[in-house]
Amino acid sequence: MKRKSLTGLRAPWGLAVATLLLSGAPWLSGQSPGSTRVTSPTQHQRVGETGYPYRAKSDYVLKELDLHPGDVVLDLGAGDGWWSEKMASAVGTNGVIYAAEIEQKLVDQLKEKYARLPQIQPHLCQPDNVNLPTNSCDLAFVSQVYHHLPDTRVDYLKHLRSVIKPQGRLCIIEKYPFIARGGGRGTALSQLAGEAEAAGWVLVRYELMTGTDHYLAILVQKDLFGVKPPKD
Repeated sequence: MKRKSLTGLRAPWGLAVATLLLSGAPWLSGQSPGSTRVTSPTQHQRVGETGYPYRAKSDYVLKELDLHPGDVVLDLGAGDGWWSEKMASAVGTNGVIYAAEIEQKLVDQLKEKYARLPQIQPHLCQPDNVNLPTNSCDLAFVSQVYHHLPDTRVDYLKHLRSVIKPQGRLCIIEKYPFIARGGGRGTALSQLAGEAEAAGWVLVRYELMTGTDHYLAILVQKDLFGVKPPKD
């Protein structure tokens, strides 16, 4: 979702401006960058037929995650490893992406697929336990998996708190069933917020990703809000 720049355009100005207008550049269509103003009745409608429309927003998601070299990420329910591969370059060879699945068959497939990327470490976990050391991860990434977690999700989220470092984060991408075209499995934001708060997580950012029926939610641990600032 990189914004187009006027610098370096070689096409005539008329063509350049027309191209930017057609591409939906918000500052030319009357909508300020980052604005939530609705300028079209179809602005929030889902685009495309793919089952993973939010993958088209990967650049934006990665920017929001702001991963650094050396970071350790738990990609919970990694599936085909699509997000693990996207995050691998950000954490670098000194970082780790635990591509976690609960079936050995899937773990073996991930090992074969990503043998060339040593920072991706396919990892077998249990349905109620990620089998990682305490305070070992900077981020837990849960993409369209939250609704598959055990019914005791509050307990599971408490367990994740023990795995994530005190200043680490939890990122959840989930279908919003209230608006999802054709229904499908997902989690209402109110349910996610309630379960997360009961487990000691605080929602610090939420955004419905335009062109999809999914939201991006980023949470941090409640303990951060009780830390006293250092004295001068």
